[in-house]
Amino acid sequence: MPSTALAGIRVLDLSRVLAAPLATQLLADLGAEVIKVERPGTGDDSRTYGPPFAPGTDTAAFYLSCNRNKRSVTVNHATAEGQEVIRALAARSDVLVENFRTGTLAKYGLDAESLRELNPRLVYLSVTGFGQTGPYAGRPGYDGIFQAMSGMMSVSGHPDEPMKVGVSMVDILTGLYAATAVLAALRHRDATGEGQFIDLSLLDCGLASLSHFAMNYLVSGEVPARRGNGGYGGIPSQAFQCADKPLFLVAGNDKQFAAFCAAADRTDLLQDPRFATTSARIAHREEILPVLEAVMRTRTRDEWLAVLDEHDVPAGPFNEMPEVFADPQIRHREMLVEVDDPVAGRLPLLANPIRFAATPVERYAPPPALGEHTAEVLAEVAGLTEDQIRGLRGRGVV
Repeated sequence: MPSTALAGIRVLDLSRVLAAPLATQLLADLGAEVIKVERPGTGDDSRTYGPPFAPGTDTAAFYLSCNRNKRSVTVNHATAEGQEVIRALAARSDVLVENFRTGTLAKYGLDAESLRELNPRLVYLSVTGFGQTGPYAGRPGYDGIFQAMSGMMSVSGHPDEPMKVGVSMVDILTGLYAATAVLAALRHRDATGEGQFIDLSLLDCGLASLSHFAMNYLVSGEVPARRGNGGYGGIPSQAFQCADKPLFLVAGNDKQFAAFCAAADRTDLLQDPRFATTSARIAHREEILPVLEAVMRTRTRDEWLAVLDEHDVPAGPFNEMPEVFADPQIRHREMLVEVDDPVAGRLPLLANPIRFAATPVERYAPPPALGEHTAEVLAEVAGLTEDQIRGLRGRGVV
């Protein structure tokens, strides 16, 4: 089997729900050993975020989405013995990831400063709603709140209605930022021998994700308008209703707009100075869009997709989930994988989209049952004996 990019890296995952577990899943996909620490009896809150649940189990699909390729250990961190177990695991880990509310783990001696005294090479990542500092640092929060506060909802939706992105987008983006931060910190550690603390805020990540929308405002002072399924790039760049179904069309530059006009038999539009250039079309958006909407209604969606493809104009259909997974490009890219789960049977999972030439992502172990690996991890990593593990279990520590 080919080597993996993060072979030899051990991650102690004290996180739950979505943003931080997505980050540790990504590290696990890349070859890191990830040990997920959960509460005895209940585990990660997201295990119960259903329905739907995996067939024959009480494990929610939500949990399955961000916990593959991990081993699950149960430890009660509120007990002195549980804290010692976590310290023993942290002392032998390269990375620790947690998303407790600011200050929570310090009460148990499991904060970055305490654990890095044991293991100076430890990269300690804390993911919180508002960060470790500032007037909101102690507040709780969830994805929708950060979509609202960061400005993401202010640029999403229709003019008369701000709208949340359907998926938990701030969580997902924060997970990507988190994994990137860990990789950079590991690179720094390899060069200096020192780990470090990483303070990552969902609100910060939500704002950073506004990218060119935020930059447009900072440069111009103009508040971005909500345009529904319309874009801010070249014109056209939005959804159009065809004779039967909608599609999404982007002609982002003058060459593509000329190709669109040829495909639509409307080369006359190129002679109109209001529409001849990208800047002109943006300036005359309200004049050209009704023309384009009328043109698009003259053919069916599939007719448009065929002719636009012939003219190399970017366009795509609006796919529901069954159509997504039936799409020949998605199937060719093998974005759906199936694994054998001891209870659920054949379990479908989304594949990792990264395609390495030398260190491919090939391992897809099913998300673990609660505490499935407690005994083996405590023996293998923490160095506990069978009697010690048995005693901890009897006292409700693990």
